[in-house]
Amino acid sequence: MEAVSEPVDVVLIGGGVMSATLGSLLQQLEPEWSITILEALPSIAQESSNPWNNAGTGHSALCELNYSPEKNGVIDITNAVKVNEQFQVSRQYWSHLVQEGLLPEPDKFINPVPHLSFVWGADNVEYLRKRYEALKDHPLFPGIEFTEDARVIRSWAPLLIPGRSKKQPIAATRIVGGSDVDFGSLTTHLVEGLVERGATLRTERRVTGLKRLADGTWRVRGRHTVGNTPFELHARFVFVGAGGAALGLLQKSGIREIRGYGGFPISGQFLRTDDPEIVARHQGKVYGKAAVGSPPMSVPHLDTRVVDGQASLLFGPYAGFSPKFLKSGTWFDLFGSIRWHNLGTMIAAGVKNLDLVWYLVTELLASRRAQHEVLQQFAPTAEQGDWYRITAGQRVQIMKRGSDGKAVIQFGTEVVSGADGTIAGLLGASPGASTAVPIMLDVLATCFPDRMAAWTPELGRMIPSYGTKLSDSPQAAATELAETAKVLGLSV
Repeated sequence: MEAVSEPVDVVLIGGGVMSATLGSLLQQLEPEWSITILEALPSIAQESSNPWNNAGTGHSALCELNYSPEKNGVIDITNAVKVNEQFQVSRQYWSHLVQEGLLPEPDKFINPVPHLSFVWGADNVEYLRKRYEALKDHPLFPGIEFTEDARVIRSWAPLLIPGRSKKQPIAATRIVGGSDVDFGSLTTHLVEGLVERGATLRTERRVTGLKRLADGTWRVRGRHTVGNTPFELHARFVFVGAGGAALGLLQKSGIREIRGYGGFPISGQFLRTDDPEIVARHQGKVYGKAAVGSPPMSVPHLDTRVVDGQASLLFGPYAGFSPKFLKSGTWFDLFGSIRWHNLGTMIAAGVKNLDLVWYLVTELLASRRAQHEVLQQFAPTAEQGDWYRITAGQRVQIMKRGSDGKAVIQFGTEVVSGADGTIAGLLGASPGASTAVPIMLDVLATCFPDRMAAWTPELGRMIPSYGTKLSDSPQAAATELAETAKVLGLSV
C-alpha cells in the first residue's frame, strides 16, 4: 500500500470538468493548499467531460425550449434566464483564465456556433413566437431573431428545409452569439495548469471507500486499476466529482445528507456524420420541441460539434439502457446503489413518472430506420448511409424526496455536502458542464463559509459579475457579453 503522509488539503475524486474547475478556483484563491486529483481511468476527461459523451455542449438556454415552458398561455422564461446567467459566469471565468495565460487560445476549447430553435406545426409556431416576444428585449438574449420564412431559415441552416412540404407551418429563432464547447479539451488544459502549479494527478486510482476520522480529516482508500494494489491518503476536504460514481461514493462516506437519494442510469445515443459536404451545410446548434408527454431529456437537436478543430454533426438523443453508472462502470452499479433509505423513493418516482418509463421502453424498441425517420423530421433529405450511431456518456437521473416529502426526479444538477463542509459531491446532469463555474462557486460558499469574505475581492476580479445578476442591469450585461465574446473569439 502507498504510504500515508500528511493530510492533503484537497482531494478531488474524478478527473472531469467539475473537479478541474473547483481545483482551478481553489488554487488561485489558496495557492499554498495541496491538491490531489484521483482518476480511475488512464487519462482524464474520458467520461461525462469527453466531447463525444457530453453531447449537449454550450448550454446557455438560447435555444433549448425546455427551459422556457408555456404555462396557461404565458411563456415562463425564469429558468432560461437562470441558466443563461450561470453560463455567463462560466464565460467570464474562462475569459479571465485566457487573459492570465492559464488557458490556451480559446479556439482550443470553444468555438462560435449560432444557436437556433426550430419547430413545425401551427401550435408550435405560435409557441415559438410567444417565446421570441418574451426574450427579444431581455439583456441576456441580445439579437434574437424570429422568422416563419422558409427562405430565411434555409439561409440560417440549409439542411432543415429541402424536402419539406411548403404547406407545413414552420418557424425558427436564431442567436448568432452561441458557442460550442469542447469540455474534454477544457478539462485537460485546466488540469495541466493545476499540475504545473503544484497539484498532483494520480490516474488509474479507483476510490473504493471514504471514512471520516476522529481528527476531522477523511481517509480515502482505493486500488490501482493496474495491479490492484491498494492505496490510501488523508484529506482535509474531499470533493466527489466522479459523475455517475458520485452517488455510490457519497453513500459510502456515511454522511446523512445523501440519505433518500437514488439514481437511475440512462444511456444516450446519437447519430453522427463527418461527411464534409453535409457538415458544411449546417452551421448551428438547432433544438426542437419534445413530443407531447416526453421528458425534457428527449428534446431533439441537430448540432454542429467542433472537436480537435474538426467539425461534425450530431443528432439525437435516443435513449438506451445499461445498469452501469459510468461507461467504464460495472453491471452491478444500479443494484449496488439501492439502500433501505432510497428504495421507496426510487419506486415512487418511477410510478409517478410513467411517461419517462414509457419513453425509455419505446426508445429501446425503436429500429435503426425509426431513428433515422426522427432525424428526417429535422433534415428531410438526410440519407441513412451518411450517418452512424454512437453511444454517448452514461447519465444518472437523480431521484429524491422533495420539500413536500414526495418522490421527485431531479432533472438538473445538485450539490450534496456534509454538514461540516469537509465533503461535497455533485449529482445529476444537464445543464452540467456548461454551468461548472457557478456550481463550484456554490460548493465554495457551502463548504468554506468562513473564507468567503476574504475570497470575495479575488472572485470579483476573476468574475466581474460575481455577487450580482447581469439580468438586473442591461448595461452590465451588454458590457460583459461583449468583453467575453472578444476574449473568447465569439460573436455578440
